[in-house]
Amino acid sequence: MQRIGVMTSGGDAPGMNANVRAVVRTGVSRGVQVFGIRDGFAGLISDEIIPMTSQSVGGIIGKGGTILGTARCEEFRDPAGRAKAAQTLRKHGIEGIVVCGGDGSFRGAHLLWKEHNIPVICTPGTIDNDLAGTDYTIGFDTAVNTALEAIDRIRDTAEAHRRTFIVEVMGRHSGFIALATAIGGGADAVLVPEIPPDIPRIISMVERRFAAGKRFSLIVVAEGVVIDDFPGAGSVAHILKKHGLDCRVSIIGHQQRGGAPTALDREFASLLGKEAVEELLRGGTNKMAGIVGKRVEFCDLEYSWREKKPIDMEVYRFISEAAI
Repeated sequence: MQRIGVMTSGGDAPGMNANVRAVVRTGVSRGVQVFGIRDGFAGLISDEIIPMTSQSVGGIIGKGGTILGTARCEEFRDPAGRAKAAQTLRKHGIEGIVVCGGDGSFRGAHLLWKEHNIPVICTPGTIDNDLAGTDYTIGFDTAVNTALEAIDRIRDTAEAHRRTFIVEVMGRHSGFIALATAIGGGADAVLVPEIPPDIPRIISMVERRFAAGKRFSLIVVAEGVVIDDFPGAGSVAHILKKHGLDCRVSIIGHQQRGGAPTALDREFASLLGKEAVEELLRGGTNKMAGIVGKRVEFCDLEYSWREKKPIDMEVYRFISEAAI
């Protein structure tokens, strides 16, 4: 294999640049030409291919976002669009690609391999940490730390005004960010999409805290939590206010996607990028490189989205049962 491509796809995540850097540097060190694919699968279809060297990725390891860009691409969902993408790769002589993204990106990469025999190795780039086959996804640690910084500030104003604050973090279908943020931020309750919300218990907990002389309460809610057909923290606040509790909502939002990646995200993204290239050169395909016990291990690509990755119920119970 003499020519490989690298792309970032789906939602951006801190650490994607570190991943791209590792792919390029590893490829160059192995005598392989590396090409960057701009704007994900959309760039494959529109032929946005650029040659990359070690100089191309100088100084990007600490930058958030992705220098290659990313985009959703409806055209790639159609077989004709995927055929056009494969034609672009063959035009440039690209023999295999590394795709950094989430489950939607992985499905697209899988179809590119299945329908057009393009070797693909994927790296898990998503803040949600919801892919099976890896303990951590690129961007998760940074997203949690961003949310923790916000919670530390919110706690100050909550205590000053004797209020309950309901903090909404990202996670439409998974509660990994909410759970990690809740335990790290000392929250009194956490609501995640995987578990039906026990609102009476939360109301009772808030009332007990203030009755015991506590000056504030913090509740972390994943954006995908739905109560009475309404999503997110606003639905929880509405119910608490009906019970006479003084509360405010703070939605952290897309801040969690941006900013410089943490040391952990830089380390894991770099290791995953390096090993993804090595696996391509060994002839591997249709695999995801994941972090398992702080080491890189590979799994079948389909496993990463077909297997439901569970949240840690022990952590969930600890937060729920330890609140005073």
